[in-house]
Amino acid sequence: MKKFFNISLLLLAAILLFSCRDGSSDIPEDIHEHEEIGKVVVTVTNKADGNVQTVNVVNGETADHLHLDQGQTYTVALDFQVKHGNHYHSSDEILEEKDMHFITYKFSGADIKVKRTADDIIRTDGKKLGLKTEWTVAAAAAGKANITLVHGPSSVNDNSPSADNQLGSTVGGESDVDIFIDFH
Repeated sequence: MKKFFNISLLLLAAILLFSCRDGSSDIPEDIHEHEEIGKVVVTVTNKADGNVQTVNVVNGETADHLHLDQGQTYTVALDFQVKHGNHYHSSDEILEEKDMHFITYKFSGADIKVKRTADDIIRTDGKKLGLKTEWTVAAAAAGKANITLVHGPSSVNDNSPSADNQLGSTVGGESDVDIFIDFH
């Protein structure tokens, strides 16, 4: 009988202990608030004729390509998007944490100069983020544009390799997004 009483008392204590909790303290908060970027919309506008090309890169993949003509200059705008339910929307995280992000550009198969525009987002260190750029095509052929969103670099250089070609470079950090877009 004493054994039954001790087991009953232990069971009652366990029920009381767990039933008095409000439930919210049992579940740890999600400490990783970083939203995963699932889509990048690249909008390229020819400054001479206003022709607009849009490339959607979803989860690093796209069937789209760009047509870039030698001697032309294009304005390029990037829109990093996150998925909620069955749709995508622009991420505010990059703007809210602009000092934790930086965008670099690389090209293969063409001589393309990048200039970060006056209306680009400026980090508190005075460096331009790279969301809005102009691409001037000196020589074109079939190739790839590589756009990388770097998170947490220890230093950035928006004038790399030069003030006339602002592809950008970083020290440290990791790639949040690393996409390739074919062009011809």
